[in-house]
Amino acid sequence: MGGTVDARQLEYFLAIVEHGGFSKAAAALHVAQPSLSQAMANLEADLGVSLFHRMGRGVVLSDAGSELLEPSRRVLRDLTAVRDKAEALSGLHGGTVEIAAMPSPGIEPLTTLTHRFTELHPSVTISSRAAFTPEDVVDLVRSGACELGLLGAAKPVALSGVDVLPLEEQPFVVVAGPGGDVPDGAVLRPEDLGGRKLIASRGGSLMRSIVDDITAQTDGTDIVAVVDHRTSVLPLVLTGVGIAVLPASWTRLARRCGASVAAIEPTAHLHVAMISLPAHLTPGARAFLDLTRSYARHKQAS
Repeated sequence: MGGTVDARQLEYFLAIVEHGGFSKAAAALHVAQPSLSQAMANLEADLGVSLFHRMGRGVVLSDAGSELLEPSRRVLRDLTAVRDKAEALSGLHGGTVEIAAMPSPGIEPLTTLTHRFTELHPSVTISSRAAFTPEDVVDLVRSGACELGLLGAAKPVALSGVDVLPLEEQPFVVVAGPGGDVPDGAVLRPEDLGGRKLIASRGGSLMRSIVDDITAQTDGTDIVAVVDHRTSVLPLVLTGVGIAVLPASWTRLARRCGASVAAIEPTAHLHVAMISLPAHLTPGARAFLDLTRSYARHKQAS
């Protein structure tokens, strides 16, 4: 290794990866493309490896570049943490907290947590990245793309090398459109849903397994729509396409929109947890995690 790698080179490297090429990265960074190219050439010379394969006008990460990706993110995040601490000894001023969140935990408890956090720290931005499986959330946190991860799983979460903070268990509920024959607050058994049209997520999710169990136990119950994006489910319910089985995190929003929400007995539970890599958290992320711990203690006490 001939020279010293600096933070600017790592920032440029990550920008090229994020934007898929030198020209788009240069535009995003507001630097001249020759300067960006020279910085990468210097970095590759210092490291003694090629970080990219040039393909036409685009680039693809080399094996060495892929190996550098996670350490680069962590180095820059740690540098950001140092700057934040130096600039914010009397409190949090600015910055962004990156959170990976699955759809249902992304409704609640993320809404409540974000509301409380922004009241306490109005100058900090909460950036939520979509993830559709627990594995997606874990990958985003392990790679350093997000500092915190909010996930829901069929069983309590246990991970090696990652801190797990259990938050709550959300039962599943039936959500039906306004004006139907599902009374709000009712308690239903699977057989009570016979003959109905159901809106479901794609196979593999806990939500879908519950719907499949209902259709197997009842006569005339059909899946009328299958959606990838959970945010599409409630609008479909409200327009009368069918009813849906959703985690209880959707209850408040559904009722505000005029839908009826009924309990199911027996039902499964979505185990919601916040995950993190504590050694690499910025002050903003630490403050968000502290707030989440308070939320969890309140939930467990109630």
